[in-house]
Amino acid sequence: MTPPTKHGHSPIRIARLYDDLHAALAALRSGASRVDRSRRLLEKVIARGGATYGVNTGFGKLASTRVPDDRLADLQRNLLLSHAVGVGAPIPRQIASLMLQLKIVALGQGYSGVSRATFDRLLLFAERDLVPTVPSRGSVGASGDLAPLAHMALPLIGHGAFTMPDGSERPAADVLAEEGLEPIELQAKDGLALINGTQFMAAYGAVILHRATRLVRTADILGAMSLEALQGSATPFDARIHAVRPHPGQVTVAKNVRLLLSESEILESHRSCGKVQDPYSLRCIPQVHGATRDALSHAVNVVETEINSVTDNPLVFDGGDATGGDAMPDVLSGGNFHGQPLALVLDYAAIALAELASISERRTYLLLEGHDGLPRLLMRETGLNSGFMIPQYTSAALVSENKVLCHPASVDSIPTSLGQEDHVSMGSVGAIKLWQVLENVEHVLAIELLTAAQALDYRAPLRPGRGVEIAHQFVRGVVPHREADYLFQDDMRPCVELVRTSALQKVVEEELGTGLG
Repeated sequence: MTPPTKHGHSPIRIARLYDDLHAALAALRSGASRVDRSRRLLEKVIARGGATYGVNTGFGKLASTRVPDDRLADLQRNLLLSHAVGVGAPIPRQIASLMLQLKIVALGQGYSGVSRATFDRLLLFAERDLVPTVPSRGSVGASGDLAPLAHMALPLIGHGAFTMPDGSERPAADVLAEEGLEPIELQAKDGLALINGTQFMAAYGAVILHRATRLVRTADILGAMSLEALQGSATPFDARIHAVRPHPGQVTVAKNVRLLLSESEILESHRSCGKVQDPYSLRCIPQVHGATRDALSHAVNVVETEINSVTDNPLVFDGGDATGGDAMPDVLSGGNFHGQPLALVLDYAAIALAELASISERRTYLLLEGHDGLPRLLMRETGLNSGFMIPQYTSAALVSENKVLCHPASVDSIPTSLGQEDHVSMGSVGAIKLWQVLENVEHVLAIELLTAAQALDYRAPLRPGRGVEIAHQFVRGVVPHREADYLFQDDMRPCVELVRTSALQKVVEEELGTGLG
């Protein structure tokens, strides 16, 4: 059992993202003493008088402008209205829901001074699956994801919209009325605590990495299927090779492929064929897939740190330092909202995933060339039929698009807030690009799956390795062998689902009785 963190909740891990979030929110519903304590500390500071950023002052370049005490609620309301300037298509409902949940978890750690009424209303939104509509563009990834989070918070005050489970959008005021809820009045600092933070890009990163860390296992299965169909060699996966260059991902991938190839009749049939070396897209599967795994592992570590952290500003702490000092609470301004840690790994993850698609497309191309007894374009009567020629075009197009999308967003910065915010991370741009890269990769791998299954049909009656055979039979239960042109979309869509849902990986592991690394 994972021990509680110093912030009072068990860490949320990418591998069990949704279960951990459910547990964290359940704990916060049963009691939010840290929220109450933080609020009492903040109110003590407010009662003392003096200027406190974001509580009784303007924001950004207006930080030196004092706001009268009788207008503090108006200040927080105005903050949401003025910052809700996002544009573009709404982000996926899944991402917006996770944004909301991550914001609740961050506020629940008790360093933000948010009021209990605002916190409880956010919890209620999550409990009732009321997901705010959030436009995709408008954040520069520093001072937090200001515009997206402002849109996320608008329904609290009766503005904005909710995205319904069917994908439709409805005015927040109408939905609140149907739910028997009145808009709330934000209290001092509430608005600032809501919009300062990295939950937009963190939500993207968490969802993508949750999918990607399963996707890499499916990629190993596809690589093994293509290797068998192309009568490649098992020698490059020998454990001794990887023991002398023991990158963790590389070692794991080689082990996976050895497991998948076990008991292969195809391998035995050409063991003495005289072929010395395979193309890199077969021979270097451990090195390429493994490097992607290691890059994603680093990204997971960073994103896990982020989603278990407090990223708004200013933050409320007990008074005093290591030497004692004033017991009055401290409201400290810092830069935890800056998205640079996320921005860098989101770019890194995009590059890593793109390479998974790049090597997959090369294997698909090899399968079409007619090597070692396979019919060219994987149909016997080509000319009349184009065979599997055009799916590879789609794969090539997606791989090429990924090259453009993988230009790092994090190397850019543009000043905002009249120069007060003079360096920004652009992590939000990296997050949106990474989402598209992931979807492209899933489609490229699905095309390899469809193509490799077709090629393996021509190796019968020889049987591939046990793991490959399980995968092949499972695919054939979903899509049939083809010997004439047809609407390829009819088979590509279910193959994408097999890849996206990790269904292929699950059935292989279940039948083998062991998990892939």
